[in-house]
Amino acid sequence: MVDANSVKEADHWTDIWARKIINEKKPPYVITSGITLSGPVHLGTLCEAYYPVAIGSRITSSGKDVSNYFISDDLDAFDSVPALLEKYSEELTPHLGKPLAHVPDPTGTTKSFGDYFLIEMKDIMNLFGISPKIIRMSEEYASGRFDSYAKLFLKEFELAKKIVAESSNRELPPDWSPIMPICEKCGKIATTVVTDFDDESYTYSCTRDVKYTKGCGYKGHNKISDHKYKITWRLHWPAWMDSFGTSAEGAGMDHHTKGGSWDTLVMVFKEIFKKDPPIGWKHGFFLLRGAKYSKSKGVGMGASDLLKLVPPEIVKYFLLRADIDENKDFDPTGNSLIKLYEDYESVSNIDISNTDRAGEKKHAAFVLSGKKKWKARFLDILLNYQIYKDWSKVGEILNDAEGVSYLSKYIEAWIEGGYAPEEYSFVIKSSKPSDTTGVFEFASKLSGQMNEIDIHNLVFETAKELNIPPSTVFKNLYSSLLGKERGPKLGKLIFAIGPEKVKGMLLQIK
Repeated sequence: MVDANSVKEADHWTDIWARKIINEKKPPYVITSGITLSGPVHLGTLCEAYYPVAIGSRITSSGKDVSNYFISDDLDAFDSVPALLEKYSEELTPHLGKPLAHVPDPTGTTKSFGDYFLIEMKDIMNLFGISPKIIRMSEEYASGRFDSYAKLFLKEFELAKKIVAESSNRELPPDWSPIMPICEKCGKIATTVVTDFDDESYTYSCTRDVKYTKGCGYKGHNKISDHKYKITWRLHWPAWMDSFGTSAEGAGMDHHTKGGSWDTLVMVFKEIFKKDPPIGWKHGFFLLRGAKYSKSKGVGMGASDLLKLVPPEIVKYFLLRADIDENKDFDPTGNSLIKLYEDYESVSNIDISNTDRAGEKKHAAFVLSGKKKWKARFLDILLNYQIYKDWSKVGEILNDAEGVSYLSKYIEAWIEGGYAPEEYSFVIKSSKPSDTTGVFEFASKLSGQMNEIDIHNLVFETAKELNIPPSTVFKNLYSSLLGKERGPKLGKLIFAIGPEKVKGMLLQIK
């Protein structure tokens, strides 16, 4: 529970931000987030929704109400065909420059391109157990929600232009306008230019060349009340926060750099709205194996694919354990993922009354990530599955049938995708290696009474007796059991197979 008047060094960042919102803002507490869903959902996209809900949950735990809104900015221009839908390029290319909500879904599964990736986002939210209220900007503009803001920015044109120019540290083009009309002829929003306006209406021409598409040349006149426009981004963002009564909202580092959109937002609130701005937090960049995601180019693994390899609890723990403003580099391959599982499992057993600040924060991240659904160690499950290739048997051996069943689909997908480390990708197949030095000496002393450590130590004892390097014995034993020179920890492997069984296998090849 968040104590609004108490600050501890060991507090998790969700508690720190929740406390800040409670102390600095008045109820009702509203946390908003939003993004343009123009490509597959990745970890960065997901956190636009997840982090606000995680912070909101800490406000709720203090006995206070909070509302979470996730905004799909589907009036933004469709500027490129994402790699995932490249086979539909012929159908989609004619719609470049139109609002996403006005572009048809080429698959025919949703009502618009703007909804195609929103549906994916909603499915992932369900997996994560979060349910912010979904807002489509196309519907909000159509309802007239932003008409008063459009009129205000047109009325205060010179001030709005000055704020955007100063806060962004750039000179605005002569044809800059607070609003972007939607062309009545071609339907594009990216190619229109406002040529004249008053407080209620505007004249425009569809003449802009934005490289990926060109205007049709049409000239038109509309009233603000026709709802055929969108406010330009740097004014649109503060307008939605003011409209929804936002207490706090987060954004990526790029928005919070000097000259970023957050600087504009603060000035708009203070100089045009005459209000204090919402609280803003920034989160770091999200990387996959060191590479930055690109939604449109298909660079990086999508969240849907990632969640086929890794359970949501592990992903949530990964996203929560480091401070919010740290960059996060997810690596689902090899030992990197194994270490993440081991960290998660270790933290689940922390004695919270006897740990340091780092341990407390990690434990808080574990609690926020949800209930752990398996009892056996991930590494033991993986090892035994590679030995027996039978999930029922693995569940029986580890006395965790339910947990093993839960992880089985993730482990299978992880192995089939080629992400498992080489030492954990094997089949038990005894064969006589080219060099048997130490193999039979080791086997003769192997006993069913030995545990993992005893077996490990026996390798060193054998090597010492034969006056050879322990690495030679390890290599020859792996070759005898797996047909390759490397594998998982030998003591653990032999113990899992059964020392007496391994003894028989090794002596049989003599």
